Amino acid sequence: MDEVIKVKVCVGSSCHIKGSYDVIDKLNELILKEQLDDKIVLEASFCLGNCLLAVNLLANEILIHNLNINNCEEKFYSEIKPLIK
Repeated sequence: MDEVIKVKVCVGSSCHIKGSYDVIDKLNELILKEQLDDKIVLEASFCLGNCLLAVNLLANEILIHNLNINNCEEKFYSEIKPLIK
């Protein structure tokens, strides 16, 4: 069985204010576009720390900072998708 990538997007106060729900929507759109819904599990998470660098997410326990609606696609292709084996 192929490995499943678990992606947890912080929805704590700071990340929420900085657009975490927009990031979740965009990531979900990209996952479906790339037909990776069987390889990437997207979840909301409470505070991941590093609130000054919000929006934060964990992808297979790798912390990714400073996500927003403008850079979400680039970070998906450069930092999340390459984790798929």
